[in-house]
Amino acid sequence: MTGYLPFLLPTSLDEWQDWLRTNGLTVVLVVAGLVITRIVVQRVLGRVVLGASLRAAKVRAEDPEVVERRVNTLMSTLGWLFNIFLALLGAAIVLDQLGVQVSALIAGVGVAGLAIGLAAQTLIKDVINGLFILVEGQYAVGDVVQVAGVSGQVIEITPRRTVLRDLNGHVHIIPNSAITVATNMTQGFARINLNVLVAYEEDLSRVIPIVNEECERLAADRPEDVLSTPQVVRVDRLADDGVELKVVGDVKAFKQWELAGELRRRLKDRFDREGIEIPYRHEVQVPPRPRQREAAPPPEPLELEGD
Repeated sequence: MTGYLPFLLPTSLDEWQDWLRTNGLTVVLVVAGLVITRIVVQRVLGRVVLGASLRAAKVRAEDPEVVERRVNTLMSTLGWLFNIFLALLGAAIVLDQLGVQVSALIAGVGVAGLAIGLAAQTLIKDVINGLFILVEGQYAVGDVVQVAGVSGQVIEITPRRTVLRDLNGHVHIIPNSAITVATNMTQGFARINLNVLVAYEEDLSRVIPIVNEECERLAADRPEDVLSTPQVVRVDRLADDGVELKVVGDVKAFKQWELAGELRRRLKDRFDREGIEIPYRHEVQVPPRPRQREAAPPPEPLELEGD
């Protein structure tokens, strides 16, 4: 290939034709090979990892849907990193075919990369922490979590950030380096944990069996969602307004909020039928007394001149 410097592209039609005859096929094969490698690795590795994870989940009695969601999140992120690697590899091969001294370029990029790395320490921390989150399976897309003081459903995870959407529909973008404690509310199973308030005048030996009876009815009506029947485990607190009973039971992940609301509704209806009082604050407004008008002082007697 003649007619242009090693670091310059061909400038004429003859030079382009010469270059395509000698190196064009190599570049096309390299690009095609990288694309095929990407597709094969993504499908084969994804199936292998998913199969192994599902077998392990069966042994640990985990929900297959949760495991599959976690694997898909991990594979999408690893695929993102693999794409970057293939792009750099393909660029190096193509540049070599263009006559660029890749070794000298790599050396220059290495020095620049060191300077960029020192200036981008937070970004590096984001990526490292994000990889640990994904590899350890702390949470996946679709889980409901609390991280960095924000609660919501995970809609995206990358090595740099975690994206949540809360109940108000607000989207929160959190750098992974800011995540020190991650609370996953939907991993494996969930738990109903609510307090039932009754008046001090009520007989607890009568109230507790009624609450447990409604819990058993809920478990009988929703056997696919209730893992262990909720029940009163203790008198949790003697509050200012009444007595709080602690009700606890295990349910399927993502079902705890719906079932807790349904149990509250059933208890309210049952308490109304049984005449059990649920205390609430009463406000009584006393109108102010009307101010009495003060009697005017009697007029002072007039003094006549000459007295």
